Amino acid sequence: MQALYIASTGMMAQELNVEVISNNIANMRTAGFKKQRAQFQDLLYQNLRRVGAETSEQGTIVPSGVQVGSGVMTAATPRIMSQGSIQPTDKDLDIAVSGDGFFQIQMPDGSTAYTRAGTFERDATGTLVTADGFTVAPGITIPENATDITIASDGSVQAFVGNGSTPQQLGTIELARFANQSGLQAVGDNLFLETPSSGNPLTGNPGDEGYGTLRQGYIEVANVNSVTEISDLIAAQRAYEMNARVVSAADEMLSNTSQMMR
Repeated sequence: MQALYIASTGMMAQELNVEVISNNIANMRTAGFKKQRAQFQDLLYQNLRRVGAETSEQGTIVPSGVQVGSGVMTAATPRIMSQGSIQPTDKDLDIAVSGDGFFQIQMPDGSTAYTRAGTFERDATGTLVTADGFTVAPGITIPENATDITIASDGSVQAFVGNGSTPQQLGTIELARFANQSGLQAVGDNLFLETPSSGNPLTGNPGDEGYGTLRQGYIEVANVNSVTEISDLIAAQRAYEMNARVVSAADEMLSNTSQMMR
């Protein structure tokens, strides 16, 4: 019975939907995390009576026909790149992007990754790095005797070095943006990689046209709304249960047919 297969595709689709929702909820406190949404599309149709087929020699045609679908499949799990809330941390090297743009991260293999999580530290040489020790491009080094580190909204980094009476320019943090942010590939550790779908990165200074500004002492939290996620979870659970009931109903119908043939 085709209903068994159709309902099973619905159960598998809702199972994946729950997995996506659970990942969103699990990362509610992850800095710079961007939530995902499962999108579905129907599968191929079996034409029992094709729409528009002629029913007589006089040219009369079927107005609606008879089609039976074969279920559902997951089409995509796009990432929603909307702005998350910006919360204060009172930590000098925490930086939030207000607006469009990603921090550029130099990976050990020479490639560049991108992130919205501005929870940075200094390594043993004073270089600005991520929590995993990856260098924040373009590679800003803060001297050990630097004080009053200031990161302006335009990305410029300044600090008083030694006994100096005027702040010293240490470098500028640049941002990258993409034509299709949802096309970026998430690889974990709050990092994204460019893909043919995302397009090539366009770099610029914070505050330039099309780029967001930086806020020192803040982080961007995940753009996950707990109420929305719980509502979606309940809806997915109910959809799964209804598909499971279809499987039970189809099984009962097959059982009754089998008993009649004995």
